[in-house]
Amino acid sequence: MNMLAEALLPSVNVEEKLFQDRYRVDVGRPHIKLRDAAVCTACKAKPCTVCCPAGCWRVAEGGGIELVVDGCLECGTCRLVCGEGNVDWNYPRGGFGILFKFG
Repeated sequence: MNMLAEALLPSVNVEEKLFQDRYRVDVGRPHIKLRDAAVCTACKAKPCTVCCPAGCWRVAEGGGIELVVDGCLECGTCRLVCGEGNVDWNYPRGGFGILFKFG
């Protein structure tokens, strides 16, 4: 990036911005599920763990995937980057999920 662009673009702390959002958990009804956990264990690249802006996907012990949907931004990136089509993704029920706070 050149110096002019650096001077014009504000510095943004993503974690700080994510903290301003709220998430209403729909207990017992996750809107994202793995279709087959064994597929994730066999996946070498695990792009979901790198591409999720909210950090909902993590590599678990044994090479599997740990998925925590609390805090999901509902962007759908995980289903797009999964080359195996192993992500069962739906919007949360009305009134649940991400509650964006603009500001």
